[in-house]
Amino acid sequence: QVQLVESGGGLVQAGGSLRLSCAASESVGGILDRFWYRQTPGMQRELVAQITGGGNTNYADSVKGRFTISRDNAKNTMYLQMNSLNPEDTAVYYCAADLLGIGRIWGQGTQVTVSS
Repeated sequence: QVQLVESGGGLVQAGGSLRLSCAASESVGGILDRFWYRQTPGMQRELVAQITGGGNTNYADSVKGRFTISRDNAKNTMYLQMNSLNPEDTAVYYCAADLLGIGRIWGQGTQVTVSS
């Protein structure tokens, strides 16, 4: 079964940058759309960014102009470049992918903490 593994989270000061990675455990030919979500305690999981199978991207208003989603199909890896981070970006970040015939799968999450 395909698994997604996130990395790159950590502690950063406000104004700083982090790059999250989401690697698939094996080559998957049927990936449709890919996503980054985030969640804070007591809140619903929030969609942060999406990249479609065709390469189109969408972002939450709160991160537009600061975050960039991208993928490297040769490496089976997706990225989230996060710039100009602020304390409101503190959350557990999850990657997800829609697989043809399977549905949505999720990574285990990686903590991002932005200090003021």
